[in-house]
Order: sequence, then C-alpha cells, then structure tokens
Amino acid sequence: MKSKLPRSTILLPVFIPAAVIMLLLVIGTAMNPESAGELFSSVLNFTTETFGWFYMLVVSIFLMFIIVLAFSSYGSIKLGPDHGEAEYKFLEWFAMLFSAGYGIALLFYGVAEPVIHFASPPLSSPQTIEAAKEAMQIAYFHWGFHIWAIYAVVGVSLAYFSFRHGLPLSMRSTLYPLIGDKIYGPIGHTVDVFAIVGTMFGIATSLGLSVSQINAGLHYLLPDLIPISTTVQVIAIIVVTAAALMSVLAGMDKGVKRLSILNMVLATGLMLFVFIVGPTIFILNAFMENTGSYLGNIVERTFSLQAYENSDWIGNWTLFIFAWTIAWAPFVGLFIAKISRGRTIREFVLGVMLVPTLFTFFWFSVFGDTALHMIMVDGYTSLIDEVQNNQAIALFKLLENLPFTEFVSSLTVLLIITFFVTSSDSGSLVIDSLAAGGRSDTPWWQRTFWVVTEGAVAAALLLAGGLTALQTAAIVSALPFAIIMLISMFGMWRALRIEGHRNKSLYKDNHLPPHLLKPSAWRDRIDYITNQPTRDQVLNYIKEVVMTSMIEVSEKFAETGWTTDVNYDEINNRVVLELQRGNDVEFWYEVRLSEYDAPDYYTEEGADTLPQQHDHRAEVYLRRGGQTYDLYGYHSEAIINDIIDQFEKYLYFVNISPNILPWRMQEHDDDITLEQGSVFDK
Repeated sequence: MKSKLPRSTILLPVFIPAAVIMLLLVIGTAMNPESAGELFSSVLNFTTETFGWFYMLVVSIFLMFIIVLAFSSYGSIKLGPDHGEAEYKFLEWFAMLFSAGYGIALLFYGVAEPVIHFASPPLSSPQTIEAAKEAMQIAYFHWGFHIWAIYAVVGVSLAYFSFRHGLPLSMRSTLYPLIGDKIYGPIGHTVDVFAIVGTMFGIATSLGLSVSQINAGLHYLLPDLIPISTTVQVIAIIVVTAAALMSVLAGMDKGVKRLSILNMVLATGLMLFVFIVGPTIFILNAFMENTGSYLGNIVERTFSLQAYENSDWIGNWTLFIFAWTIAWAPFVGLFIAKISRGRTIREFVLGVMLVPTLFTFFWFSVFGDTALHMIMVDGYTSLIDEVQNNQAIALFKLLENLPFTEFVSSLTVLLIITFFVTSSDSGSLVIDSLAAGGRSDTPWWQRTFWVVTEGAVAAALLLAGGLTALQTAAIVSALPFAIIMLISMFGMWRALRIEGHRNKSLYKDNHLPPHLLKPSAWRDRIDYITNQPTRDQVLNYIKEVVMTSMIEVSEKFAETGWTTDVNYDEINNRVVLELQRGNDVEFWYEVRLSEYDAPDYYTEEGADTLPQQHDHRAEVYLRRGGQTYDLYGYHSEAIINDIIDQFEKYLYFVNISPNILPWRMQEHDDDITLEQGSVFDK
C-alpha cells in the first residue's frame, strides 16, 4: 500500500518566499550575531531619519479615514450578508481583539514609559509637574486612537471584502477593486508575502519584549535561581512557544478564545487591584485631566516630528511604536476581521476604536500615574534609576510597594505568559492563513511550522542585538506595508461607493407590492398569516408553488437566450433560480425555509393547543443576503412579479455601475449557516 502524503493547503508562490526570508534571517543572524546587530542599528537610523515623516502622515490618514467611515452612510453596511448575525458576543469579541492587539505592550510600557518620559521628557524640564503631564500625554498618544485606527483600517477592509463579497480572507483581496482578478497572480502573492514578513517581525518584537519581562519577573521572584540573561529569554521563548503550539492545535474557540478571556480576567483584576490599593482619587482625577488634554492636543501631536529639535527621541519612541503597529497590522487586522463577521462597519469601528482606547487610557492612569505619585509624593525616586536600567522590571518594582507583592507579582508573570501565548497562537493562525491564500482549514503541520518559525525569529533577533534589532525589524518591515495599506484603503472607498449606489438602485421600488396584484389576494394573505403555517406546509409551498413559478420564469428567459438554472436543495430546504448572460450578469434569487421562535402573540394564549412552537417562513434571499420578507401565501403570479422586480433592480445596477467607476464589485453567496463548502471553491 502506498503511503498517503500529508494534506496541504500551501500557496507555494506565497509560502516559499516568506519561508526563505525567515530562514535566511535566522541562519544569518545565528552565524554572526554581532555583524547582524550592527547592520540592524544602521538600517534603523536610516529609516527613521528618512521616512519618519511618511509614517506620521499615513497614520494620521488612517485615523481620519476610519472616523469618516464610521459616521458616514456606509457605517450601516454589514461585514457579511445583510441577514448575518455577529459570531461572537461582545465581551468575547473584545477580549480576543484586545489580547491580540497589544496586551503585551501595556504590561511592558504601562509603568516604564511614563516614568522614562518623566525623567527625560522631550520638551519639558525633567522631573517636574510639567514633565509628569507631558509623560502621560505621550503615553496616551502612543497607545490611543492612532494605534487602533491602523488595526481598524486593515480589519474592516479584510472583513468587508471577504465576508460581504466572498473573496479570500487575505491582504490581496483589499486590492480587488483596483486590479480585479490579478489579485490571484504575482501582485497578490507579493502583497501577502509582505504581510507575512511584517506580521512575523511585529510578533517577534512583541515576543522579545514579553520574554524580557518574563525573565525580569522570574528573577525578581527567584533572584538566586534565575538570572537576567539572553539564554534565559531564549529558553522562555521555547517553553512558551510550545504552549502556543498547543493552543493553535486546539483551534480558535477552544484555544484562542479561552486564553483571551483568561487574559482579560487577569489583566482587569490586576488593574483593579492597583487602582484600589493605590492613590485612587489621584488616579481618577488624572484620568479625567489626561483624557481631556489628549483630546485637546491630538491634532498638534499627530503632525509633530520635532523637526526643530536635534534628537533621536521621536525615532526611538513614536516612530517605533507606530511602525511596530503597522508591521503588526496584518496579524491583528486579519484576526479581528475573523472574529467580527456579522457586525456593521459602524459597530466594528466604534468597538475597535473606543472600547480598547478607553481601557488603555485607564490602564496608563492606574499604573503610570501610580508610579508618578510614588515618585513625586511618596519619595520613591529610586524607581527612576531602576526603570532606566531595565524597563522590563518596571511593573514589578511598582508592585513591590503595594500589598501582597509576591502573590500579585506571580499572577503578573502568569498574565505576561498568557498574553505571550495568545499573541503567538493568534499570529500563527493568521500567518498560516495568509500563506494558504486565505484558507483557514489548514492541516496541523502547517500551523506548527509557523509557530516554530515565530519562536525562531524572535530568538534570532534577541541574539542579534536585543531591542535594537527588534525595533529595526518592525520599522523596516512596516514601510512597504504602509504603502499597501494606503492602496487598500483607497480600494475599499471605491468599493463602498459602489455599494452605496447599489443599495440605492436595488432598493428603489416603483412597483406595487406583489400580494396586491390580485384584488382578492389580501384576504388569503390574512388567512395564511393568522394560521401560522407548519414546517411541512411551508416546504410544500416552496416545492410546489415557488419552484413552479421559478421554472416558468426560467423557461421564458431561456427563450430569449439567457442561461438559466433552477435547483432545489434538499439539505438546506431552499430553491434557487440563477440567470446568467456572459461574465457580467449573474442574478440569484432564492427562497428558503427559515425557522424562528414563535412570537409572543402566538404563545401568550392557548399555547398548549398550538401545533408547534416555531414560526416558519419562506424567505427571499439574494446574493447580498436575506431580504427579511416572507413569500408564503403569494400566488404564482405575485412570485413571478417579485422575481422580475428584483431582477430589474439588479440589471439597473449592472448597467449604470460602469459609468460611475471602472470596476464593479461582484456579489457572492456566502452564508455560513448553510454548510455549502468554502466560498473560495465557487
């Protein structure tokens, strides 16, 4: 018997270049870490000095675009079919997007960044009240709306093109409005390779920060057993990567979701503990003042590059954080797109922008302002030197001055580890999907490859120069992807303009409602509605009346040269009519059995005598989703007129859309409730 080869979903033109780049980096760095470190340092300086203005400009554009999008008429468009529902509850959704977003960064910088800026502010006098205010403003700016706008641009674009138009859940799909089917060729492959490389370096940066903090925490708890060294950090990468691998193999719901919820519980618990035992009133006052100052100065800070100060501060902080976020955007954007199906664009933007940002502001007020209060009021000035010597130890030095130090510090190490694991496993799933052309049903060995590769890249960068190498990888890899993001943003705007025009044309109705076409039909309709038809009655109606009407329409169109097809789907209890001419016109009209809980006015009285406890409907579906109206009880002529009405609206859109834009978005039947196989196979 021949041995069976392992199943593969690899897209070779994407997988091979990305894998080769990663392997060359790991091998080259391992062979000569010192030379690699010097190269990383020089590249970092060149990139920040030459392209710093570009990073600040594109981030400001992303923020303005996402705000306009949320409050425009396009905000009501769903990321999926019109009838789709949100896949995850809000708290589950928020926990996953936050854990993937930058939970690691908050733990690392929550104390360290305010203290460092207080000690060495870019503009104010050091260790003054003005320096304290500036330090918190900088922290708010670095981790506020701008960060989440970057994630939101990528996430909303991917979710829109994939869930609403049936394109692969991959960065290449965001270019479809501009290049059409060429996304499946070399251009699309190149875009996904850049996305993989950027994601890999972004995650490696996060993992590098995590292990340094894990090392600092373990050394703080066990100073005689665990030293602070690169060796310990590499071992930590190996151990936690193994944990991430188990989470990845468990899948999204069993592994990633549960760990994300655990992260949020631990993180919120830690924050509330510091808030209660720390200077509570001072934290609340500072939170309000810092938020107001942030909103008042957001425009000036957005465009500030310190052009008149000869300092590398902007490159080491603002540009690094923004570039790191851009490099990480394919990962976080694709991940939050995966978990955001069924939400409207407005829900998506407001959820992604407001909730995490407010949580972040309060986090920095709790930890950052508590640290500043300890220094300025309690006289704990040695915290400045300790943080400047080792940023990773900052959080543990803060906890040292609060009750239950050892217990809370142990939980903090656990929290850092779980954040590490969720970043690694989520990132691996995303990279694996990108390397497979957008597919998510990849075999275990492909996911394993990317988990292991992530750990190897993070370890290699640590060996090659620590934070400098990590900064370089993030900033340089972000440059080409920032350009891709600009192009995809423009493409989505074009697609949304067409979407808006389509809705206007398709929902315009110049005809009488179908059930009023016959003078006596309204009496029959009342009988049908009040009798609450059973499941079998609706099924028989779909098979005998609706399908017969569709066949009649199909035969007439076939006489005029149209390609027609009428099919009954026994599994999903639906009948579908398709009309096609050439490559431009493909009309889909479907009537499906839908089942809902019986409404209250059926069940409040006489519930014991009802034949069933459900309401059954023969609902109409088009390519863009459910139309929410019930055909049951319509006569054949009324059904035929409804089909023609919908077809006429569809033709109107097809005919005029080329005059608006040179590209027309295709529609795809993409209903996850129907188990019809992957939309990519259609």
